[in-house]
Amino acid sequence: MGTPGPRVLAVVLGDQLDPDAALLEDLDPARDAVWMAEVAGEAEAVWSHKARLALFLAPMRHFRDHLAARGLPVRYQALNDHPHPSLGAALTAELCGSPPAVMRVTQPGEHRVLEALREATHAADAALEVLPDRHFLFDGGFFAGWADGRKAPRMEHFYRAARRATGILMEGDRPTGGRWNFDAENRGAFGRAGPPAVPTPAAFAPDAVTRGAMATVATHFPAHPGSLEGFDWPVTPAQARKALADFIDHRLPTFGAYQDAMWAGEPYLFHSRLSAALNLKLLPPGEVLAAAETAYRDGRAPLAAVEGFIRQVLGWREFVHGMYWRHMPDWLAWNALGAEGPLPALYWTGDTAMACLRAVVGQTLERGYAHHIQRLMVTGLFALLAGVRPRAVHEWYLAAYVDAVEWVELPNTLGMSQFADGGLRASKPYVASGRYIQRMSNYCRDCPFEPGRATGEGACPFTTLYWDFLDRHRARFARHPRTALQWRNLERFSEEELGAIRERAERVRASLA
Repeated sequence: MGTPGPRVLAVVLGDQLDPDAALLEDLDPARDAVWMAEVAGEAEAVWSHKARLALFLAPMRHFRDHLAARGLPVRYQALNDHPHPSLGAALTAELCGSPPAVMRVTQPGEHRVLEALREATHAADAALEVLPDRHFLFDGGFFAGWADGRKAPRMEHFYRAARRATGILMEGDRPTGGRWNFDAENRGAFGRAGPPAVPTPAAFAPDAVTRGAMATVATHFPAHPGSLEGFDWPVTPAQARKALADFIDHRLPTFGAYQDAMWAGEPYLFHSRLSAALNLKLLPPGEVLAAAETAYRDGRAPLAAVEGFIRQVLGWREFVHGMYWRHMPDWLAWNALGAEGPLPALYWTGDTAMACLRAVVGQTLERGYAHHIQRLMVTGLFALLAGVRPRAVHEWYLAAYVDAVEWVELPNTLGMSQFADGGLRASKPYVASGRYIQRMSNYCRDCPFEPGRATGEGACPFTTLYWDFLDRHRARFARHPRTALQWRNLERFSEEELGAIRERAERVRASLA
């Protein structure tokens, strides 16, 4: 063992950049220290998009400077400063070289990282304290108390409990407006005329610290997918608050009606662009929720739009966090539908004749961003219909998107998108034909495939694979109360027609290799 180290070594991870974290309370600059590290192993755990890497490194470096300005000693290991290939190795070296009385960390956003921290402290014979993440509105105890005894925990039920517990959008014990959700008002499409004027979201020109992080990514990870051109994400709490104000003032009023719509050449539409700032802990969710509710109370945004947005932050986000820690690491191995196909190469290139996939994958590779319906009902839907191995889909989503942290990405991908958990996350698989994409976007307008056709020349691969999916999984879902009506549509096909669909589906899958 090395020379005695600090009383407390507070380890700050790349997705734990909360200036008000419990981890930072009561630190004595004379006796304690903060430790942060950039390690290649975290960048290469999945083949991460360059913008995702920059959006971890730049906020980390800004946070380092913020802590130093607060007078805290920060032991920061930049990528060039050490030879260690992994977070665990770097931390073990720190703990052995300068052993603290105790190492503290906020609960990580990934089970793998938590295990690495435990292994490092065990190897160094150091004490470890894992503190709850106060960024979330509900701790594990609240979620466990709600979930225990429920055969099938559902987000909608949790969301109502969360509304009651916080008083958000409540009038006494009743929901504001007399309804818990306004989904029916929040599924609009643009029609042939396209979207109304889309306000340009707030953008943040990289400063010297961010440019340095971008240069590090370009130097160390030149072969990684994606681009850093046009990088303009918020990387500090101050910038995140400006992005929040911009969304509330300019896009929230229209967000609800068109939150499920897609349009070529409009990557952001009326979405918030706040998920990365929230997931890196630059922005407290309570502040986001209060701003949205205030906009409704002040008459600046309609209730349907505000409820739809609050549902995402208070409902989906808090629910998947609780579900992730309740079911990991088992979730990672589940494959309820037995899908074993490889991830198509087009997910890394965008090279496909299918206009919707070309647009969404191309946008993803360019920006590291796609909104939730593009992810669920284009890239996710195609992988599900094609029978891609769920873990491969998960690893692509974790790599491709700037806001991807495993606690939120994995349940949404393996559960809601790929149904790999057999219905734990969602009660039924989200499957549709090309008609859905045609209705909700303009992608099909210039596509060589016809969304209404499953066989023959010009048949849409989504539609072919949709009917093939229903056919392959008929035994599982034909009598399911949530899916029986959808599966009953198979009855309109003769056995000869189903045979033609199966044959074409095999050709589609073979062409993806």
